[in-house]
Amino acid sequence: MLEASSKIDDNAIVGKVEPRVFGTLIEQLGRGVYGGLYDPDSEYADEEGFRTDVIELVKELGITTVRWPGGNFVSGYKWEDGVGPKDKRPRRLDLAWHSTETNQFGLHEMERWLQKAGNLELMAALNMGTRGLQSALDFLEYANIPSGTALADQRIKNGAPKPFNIRLFCLGNEMDGKWQLGHLDQVEYAKKVARVAAGMRQMDPHLELIGCGSSNHGMATFGEWEDTLLQYAYDEIDFVSCHAYYHADPGKLATFLGSAVDMDRFIDEVVSCIDASKAKLRSNHQVNISFDEWNVWYQGSEPSKVPEGLNNWPVAPHLLEDIYTVTDAVVVGDFLITLLKHADRVKAASIAQLVNVIGPIMAPAHAPAYRQTTFYPFAETASLTKNGQVLTEVSAFPKLENEKYGMIDVIDSVSVYCANNSLAIFIVNRSTDEDINYKIALPADHKYSEIVKAQTLHDDNFYAQNTAENNSRVILNDNDSIKLDLQQKKLEINLPRNSWTVINIK
Repeated sequence: MLEASSKIDDNAIVGKVEPRVFGTLIEQLGRGVYGGLYDPDSEYADEEGFRTDVIELVKELGITTVRWPGGNFVSGYKWEDGVGPKDKRPRRLDLAWHSTETNQFGLHEMERWLQKAGNLELMAALNMGTRGLQSALDFLEYANIPSGTALADQRIKNGAPKPFNIRLFCLGNEMDGKWQLGHLDQVEYAKKVARVAAGMRQMDPHLELIGCGSSNHGMATFGEWEDTLLQYAYDEIDFVSCHAYYHADPGKLATFLGSAVDMDRFIDEVVSCIDASKAKLRSNHQVNISFDEWNVWYQGSEPSKVPEGLNNWPVAPHLLEDIYTVTDAVVVGDFLITLLKHADRVKAASIAQLVNVIGPIMAPAHAPAYRQTTFYPFAETASLTKNGQVLTEVSAFPKLENEKYGMIDVIDSVSVYCANNSLAIFIVNRSTDEDINYKIALPADHKYSEIVKAQTLHDDNFYAQNTAENNSRVILNDNDSIKLDLQQKKLEINLPRNSWTVINIK
């Protein structure tokens, strides 16, 4: 068994954990909306067609914001198609996912779903692929102006007398990607963002706007793209987005378990771009990061293959419906640790996606919705850390040779002083071979009396999954190895190989 130790320093605060870090992406894609959130024919649906079993799990998951309607879908979307009487809404081709969009779920449906799911905040994505400034202004007028204009009065006529008061907007999606409908190079996009953002702020100067950063860390234009965006639009935007997906290659779980190292480097490098631009422009404005797409996604797998053919445009096909393993959940837990460790600059984030489509929740057509393995680390982290303070750790961790990322720490961990005055510690053991005895020196200035929780996500079968037939195969289990020394203010716990652990003490 390996030995590791750390000391939590409560005198050095990394930053506050913004609730927006626990957002999600819901895209009009596959069964993410139709069959996921919304299914009027389902036995689990309420009077508005929303699946109540999904809503209950969303509340348990702890989601705060919803980025919608995309994703790649948004670059061809006309928001006007999704408002007004449902029997008059047009069916459209969705070129992003080679499907048919019925538009039976639009802005009003999303707003009502957000209320039912816990008064969640909408992060509205705007079409910067085939549309631009006028569409953005029309959307803003329709959604946020109380009354007295043609579009505001149309919203009222359509059943929403009060404005939606949307504050947070994404200016497009992955516009650096050649797969994106209306793809732009960095100068074209940066200039477009500057124009659209300035126009939107003429209507409402207090909006919060997100400019598209690179679609992933490995893009050929990474860095150059961010620099150009910030050169033209630094003072007009509040966030730069980051997107990242990871997966395990066959026979390379050990490499996969180091994926959060890449996410960490990605964040550091984008922060450097932002700070360099701020200094160069001598701006007093602060731009932060919205990591508004992140997850494990097996992009080359069968579930991710989109339909083909001129006469084949299905409605809500089964797409991107990965069934996650215990190892996938450990990596997702590590991503959450990474986001928390950057609480000073990552002020919003969205796990992509929520239901059915690479989501922590699965909603079978004729069975109750259930928790995927990835549900557990997200729900626990969200429950404990919102509005908490991330603390600095001084650690002595063994190193592990990773084929892709070099020498990395075998443990990743983060400590948070929670809003309820308890202490939460999240830990990943990245080794596929070794258990670890982990000793933690607690902050000296706080009095702790008991262990509220010590649970570990682990299975000896690294490929164990939850399914509709066995939806509790992988769950959190109590870690009975934990020892709390109140006199010495020390914790000791054994961490199984390939595991994610949560500790909460008060």
